[in-house]
Amino acid sequence: MLDIIKKASLGAVGSTNPVAFSYGTVTSAVPLQIQIDQRFILSGPALVLPETVMESKLELDGKEIVLRRGLESGDRVLLVRMQGGQSYLVLDRLVSL
Repeated sequence: MLDIIKKASLGAVGSTNPVAFSYGTVTSAVPLQIQIDQRFILSGPALVLPETVMESKLELDGKEIVLRRGLESGDRVLLVRMQGGQSYLVLDRLVSL
């Protein structure tokens, strides 16, 4: 019986898409809100941010130097919806060529 349940649960997970990629647009930097495909807006605990999209500053000789800017309104981002759809990982900011 236990083996049948294990196989059924593995089959259910295997038949679904564990992740999905989406494009979004930052609509607000503080508080951070990202609109996905003009369908819905993500904010707060639904967003997982890597260090690469967060602002980083350095103080050198009394001057503040911005090493990396954070997300700003209007930025386009690439997101990954994690399994279950409750959290989205912001992979990176997109650059227009």
